[in-house]
Amino acid sequence: MELDTKLIHGGPLIDQHTGSSSVPIYQASTFHQAQFSESQEFIYTRFGNPTRKALEETVSCLEFAKYGYAFASGMAAISAVLLNFSQGDHVILCKDIYGGAYQLVTEMFPRYGIEYTFVDETDLYAWKKAIKQNTKGIYIETPSNPLLTVTDIRGVVNLAKKYNLLTIIDNTFMTPIFQNPIKLGVDIVIHSATKFINGHSDVTAGLVVTNNQEIAETLFKTQKMLGNMLPPYDCWLILRGIKTMKIRMEKEVENAAFIAGELQKHSKVKAVYYPGLEYHNGREIHFSQAGSGGAVLTFDLGSYENVKDFFAHVSIPIVAVSLGGVESILSYPFTMSHAVIPEKERLELGVTDGLVRLSCGIEDKNDLLNDLFKALDHVKTADVLQKKIL
Repeated sequence: MELDTKLIHGGPLIDQHTGSSSVPIYQASTFHQAQFSESQEFIYTRFGNPTRKALEETVSCLEFAKYGYAFASGMAAISAVLLNFSQGDHVILCKDIYGGAYQLVTEMFPRYGIEYTFVDETDLYAWKKAIKQNTKGIYIETPSNPLLTVTDIRGVVNLAKKYNLLTIIDNTFMTPIFQNPIKLGVDIVIHSATKFINGHSDVTAGLVVTNNQEIAETLFKTQKMLGNMLPPYDCWLILRGIKTMKIRMEKEVENAAFIAGELQKHSKVKAVYYPGLEYHNGREIHFSQAGSGGAVLTFDLGSYENVKDFFAHVSIPIVAVSLGGVESILSYPFTMSHAVIPEKERLELGVTDGLVRLSCGIEDKNDLLNDLFKALDHVKTADVLQKKIL
């Protein structure tokens, strides 16, 4: 079954009881047990729900996985995975990491006696060098948030298999449309379904998939114990969003590639980060494991004041936390997605006060570009000797 068909038919499409062309919202907390002494599939929504099952089966199909689980947010999904490491374990993570994941690791891991090391995700030797006797897992994001750094998935997987380590990837930016880590040998794939998978900025959700039965059983038990599963209505909204995900993302990627190419020519833009650009670090590796440059780009305007003036004069993109909606979204990583990371470390990562992240929506690309250029008219020229194109 090809991807376009999978998006519609990869999970349950027709309700088996009524013939409805949309899986119903089974808005129930509990289910009647006609024969209470016999087991049945659904007994209590925390343990399982037909609408949630439909979503979990659909995302599993899209990611070439056997098992899938839907959580109440991307961070709930990340937490369900990372907090299953044990006291004395050591985990290696990419240094250019989502702020929420950074906070979870740096604040919660020490409470449970879990050790961690952040490494330069672009350097395979750095991953290898960080491995210790008690290392149990590797966690990556590629492309990363917000600098779109690229990790060699195959290289990390090969290293992990050699040392019998668990591999985990946040695949939010690329989605199953453009990157399939399970096929590359990754053990666990995480998504913030809040973003492109849902695609309409009206749900917070997280998804986790795996091919490993033991991991799947642990995730299911964690979901039940923590009670952080996704409610039926939100599952239904995401199922609806998935049907148009490929069409949406193709347009969003087209817009992002166009905008990135034009912004890199602009005198008031200090730097542009986008895997689709010719000189982006890791571009060749990225396109060996992904099908596009993605719909997110980041650019540097040089200062907070420039960002403030720029945001004040845009009219098409909204300025907000999050990404992946049908509307273009401008974000300010310094005080939004990465605010929880100490300022010194933010700056060392390259998350400066002039950095702007753009998640392209499905608007007309020329309308979007003209609006951005109009806003740039109000920005002072970046104070650099030579413009840097990445």
